[in-house]
Amino acid sequence: MTSSTHCPACRSEHAYQDRDLWICPECGHEWSALPGGAADAPDEAGVRDAHGNVLADGDSVIVMKDLKVKGSSSVVKGGTKVRNIRLQDATDGHNIACKIDGIGAMNLKSEFVKKA
Repeated sequence: MTSSTHCPACRSEHAYQDRDLWICPECGHEWSALPGGAADAPDEAGVRDAHGNVLADGDSVIVMKDLKVKGSSSVVKGGTKVRNIRLQDATDGHNIACKIDGIGAMNLKSEFVKKA
């Protein structure tokens, strides 16, 4: 394999080509097969939902699947709408702070929500 097929983000050798893009299945990074392509530009900074939409403070999101509440027997049901989220930097991946009716203040991972 040539070095051009290694992922520039994680150096994985398992990258594959899909039309004009190279895709890394390990980290999800995509880059252009053509030199100087638009896909070589770094991704826009910010927190993204499960569908890749950029989230901002004050947005409303919808929980996509049932989530257990740590330390409790309650569950946040899929389809629950959460209003007025606050984005935060978190090392454990919980990058959304919010209040959910009936449960209270909690943190969510952006990979389990979609923008409303």
